[in-house]
Amino acid sequence: MSKTSYETLTQLGGASALPASPDEAVLETLPNPHAGTLYLVRFTCPEFTSMCPVTGQPDFANLVIDYAPDGAIVESKSLKLYLGSFRNHGAFHEDCTLAIGKRLIDELAPRWLRIGGYWYPRGGMPIDVFFQSGPPPEGLWLPDQGVAPYRGRS
Repeated sequence: MSKTSYETLTQLGGASALPASPDEAVLETLPNPHAGTLYLVRFTCPEFTSMCPVTGQPDFANLVIDYAPDGAIVESKSLKLYLGSFRNHGAFHEDCTLAIGKRLIDELAPRWLRIGGYWYPRGGMPIDVFFQSGPPPEGLWLPDQGVAPYRGRS
């Protein structure tokens, strides 16, 4: 990748404030240095936080995002800031999980994407939310997301 492909980045390499909301967050992309090669990229966010839109109480999740890039890859700092912008965002688990997946699809146009939202119990009940863009491409290695189902204390 040439140096010029980095010139469009505005967040990497300097101080960046946490966006006030997911809508204000900027997801930055770079040209895929291995366009044409089928491979999987995984981001894991084990301390994802958002707020219940009704009670204002915090909700916590372990997010696992897998995608097969096409022409672009997401810059990881911008993704971290985007995910962090949900901290004060009121939305139900399903909305947060799908909004993240759909935004990444819109920004990256990947060959394939899936997101697993493994939410910690609210009201005594964990809620897991899964979304994918369609069937995975043939030949793509898909490791297990590695998150055990919630079983409580035994």
